[in-house]
Amino acid sequence: MIAAMMTAANLGARITGWGFVVFTLGSICWTLVGIGSGQTNLIAANAFLTFVNLVGIWRWLGRQRAYEDGGKSAEAKSRKSSVPTLFTATGIAGLPVVDADGAAMGKAVEALIECRSGEVSYVVVATAKPGGLGEDLRAVPRDAIRFSCDALSVDLDVDAFAALAPLESGDWPDAVPPQATGRAA
Repeated sequence: MIAAMMTAANLGARITGWGFVVFTLGSICWTLVGIGSGQTNLIAANAFLTFVNLVGIWRWLGRQRAYEDGGKSAEAKSRKSSVPTLFTATGIAGLPVVDADGAAMGKAVEALIECRSGEVSYVVVATAKPGGLGEDLRAVPRDAIRFSCDALSVDLDVDAFAALAPLESGDWPDAVPPQATGRAA
């Protein structure tokens, strides 16, 4: 259960990778139980799971950790240099979203990037529904967002933000919705 929580929470490559280490130890122990009790199905199933878990360790403590560390390294170096400060594109998800006065509005869950230009088209922002049961997603156009290392600032007041139509789950627009840019639909 601990390994499942570590991997399901997706709290970064190291935590997920160590979750696979815990899974591997469990599958090895169950393989030994199978050997001791003569249960060939238990041995076969857990031998396969050990292989799968070793792939998970390689993926999350090897490759993905190296990618994550490289991105964090670039972020840290850029904050100390005279060049523009960097943050990873994958770091957009989870960044707090605030209004111009710094009041919390929600969190960024995804940024949609235009293929040809490579520019952000819009950012999807999640806000909690009353009582904390569920969330609403809204597309905020790039021209209404100011990026910083620790938060995204939205140049919309609370009423203008609330007026953006909530997105349907799993059915997001292919471009900035017209009401978000001030253009007529």
